[in-house]
Amino acid sequence: MALTSEATAVWNGDLMSGQGTVSLDSSKQGEFDVNWKARTEGVSGTTNPEELLGAAHAACYSMQLSNTLAKAGHPPTSIQTTAAVTFAVGTGVVGSHLLVNATVPGITEEEFLALADDAKLNCPISMALAGIPITLEAELA
Repeated sequence: MALTSEATAVWNGDLMSGQGTVSLDSSKQGEFDVNWKARTEGVSGTTNPEELLGAAHAACYSMQLSNTLAKAGHPPTSIQTTAAVTFAVGTGVVGSHLLVNATVPGITEEEFLALADDAKLNCPISMALAGIPITLEAELA
């Protein structure tokens, strides 16, 4: 059974001086301010599409890695993933870098790195981002 999740963006004004909001409709977990300055320069208290994409990528990758490790006989104790999504003006989203730290009892570093890479390739958000480079730094805690 497929699940469709929804978010809504409302934008007012032109690109450079306008502003808007993004709301997480399905979960009702929040509404976030967005604007061009936050997207190109970073502004405290204001998000951008790349930060939201990073949140999706980090969550999806952590879930995929957890499943991949468990199926290989090494259920993790914890996984922390940061996804750094880069936006270049005039080009768009140019990459996502996954930084992962995991506690996984009884696994070798070599096996962990191989499974971490497998999870990167098979994470549904990674697959949706197939048009950009996705890099990975993974280490055991």
